[in-house]
Amino acid sequence: MDLPSSSITGDTNKVLVKSSSIVESFRGCGISGGSRIGKKELRQNLTMPQYLRFAMRDSIRFKDTHAGENRCLRNKDDEHVVTPPTPMVVFINSRSGGRHGPGLKERLHQLMSEEQVFDILDVKPYEFIRYGLGCLEVLAGLGDSCAKETRDRIRIVVAGGDGTVGWVLGCLTELHRQGRVPVPPVGIIPLGTGNDLSRSFGWGGSFPFSWKQAIKRTLYKATIGQVCHLDSWKVSLSMPEDTIIEPPQLLKHTKEFTLDEGLEVEGELPKHVICYEGVFYNYFSIGMDAQVAYGFHQLRNEKPYLAQGPIANKIIYSGYSCTQGWFFTPCTSEPSLRGLKNILRIHVKKYSSSEWELIPVPTSVRAIVALNLHNYGSGRNPWGNLSPGYLEKRGFVEAQVDDGLLEIFGLKQGWHASFVMVELISAKHIAQAAAIRLEVRGGQWRDAYMQMDGEPWKQPLSTDFSTFVEIKREPFQSLVISGE
Repeated sequence: MDLPSSSITGDTNKVLVKSSSIVESFRGCGISGGSRIGKKELRQNLTMPQYLRFAMRDSIRFKDTHAGENRCLRNKDDEHVVTPPTPMVVFINSRSGGRHGPGLKERLHQLMSEEQVFDILDVKPYEFIRYGLGCLEVLAGLGDSCAKETRDRIRIVVAGGDGTVGWVLGCLTELHRQGRVPVPPVGIIPLGTGNDLSRSFGWGGSFPFSWKQAIKRTLYKATIGQVCHLDSWKVSLSMPEDTIIEPPQLLKHTKEFTLDEGLEVEGELPKHVICYEGVFYNYFSIGMDAQVAYGFHQLRNEKPYLAQGPIANKIIYSGYSCTQGWFFTPCTSEPSLRGLKNILRIHVKKYSSSEWELIPVPTSVRAIVALNLHNYGSGRNPWGNLSPGYLEKRGFVEAQVDDGLLEIFGLKQGWHASFVMVELISAKHIAQAAAIRLEVRGGQWRDAYMQMDGEPWKQPLSTDFSTFVEIKREPFQSLVISGE
């Protein structure tokens, strides 16, 4: 146990946490409370004028922002078309949520126009942003005030897991870079397994039982909810050119990036490297937890019939983790090789500091997580609710999703991780950081395992050259609607 009991919330608060998690499972995405609103009134608030819906549809279909120009208002009688108070589009991952995907899609069609509901299997988020929003901008440039007001007021709801939500947020970041403002805020209907991003902003941790009424209340909350800020973190991965990896969807091949020159590296740098970049919103991790996640994903890809929904996934994942040596390490394994210390060096820039600092890796730690949210592993808080005295002693500040800091903690073995996940003990606190550099070098280990926001991969290691991971905050924060 890494903290005295006084450093985290007391037993009473723990009971309250457990009780709230039970209530949350019934609450789902907005099932409890909330103002009542009629179906007709909600539809009027959400639905765009027909000519705009068809213009956006044509632009997306033909991949041309000007394809909808012929829909522009020309009839005098149509000039009085009223812009809805909160025009909205919904992205749905119909493969998430088990059997609920098709039914949810049909329900959404009842609550708003069919043209405003996009299945990401058919229309990718970046296609909507490039051509759909681009169409509204083109029409606004032609003097269409309704198109301009719709573009300025539009909100987005994502029905899917954390990965789907992160995908949409990442695509919206391009609007910042292109100067196309305002950037639409995002609400969430949780359909995934963990739904930690959804939990963090009050949208619930699971798909609700009475989902038809809950979806209506969720859409209403998305029209009135407060807009919050969320830090996004850029991962830059550099490795020797001959390294062969299968990167996850979140990592994209990019040109060579320059390592921060304020920090020296160990050994010699390779002449040629291969680089990837990606963005995460929840966490990045390296070690045994990523190895278990990687194995589980491989198992599910080989036997897709095992993926029957969030509950089945959790049961199978828990059982699979017990077979991977995190709980029972073979006695023949050299103790010094079980942890990350022998392959990993960590440098961080701490709060309000511009200097890199070497952080020792505890010998017993087998997984290291850099966490952005308050939730991890289906609603757990491994960082803990730390007392002011402990925060001051360690030089930490209270963790927030928009504070420009990542909380770095370690997990020792499966038993330690299990007790952390049920919040009986805290994780191994390592640091809070505004930037992180990981240097990984092979030797006895031929591979390392990494993951970001639930997407794992196997990282081959070289004995001659290091692999580098740099994590820095993106200059633009994402906008998420509060479901509270």
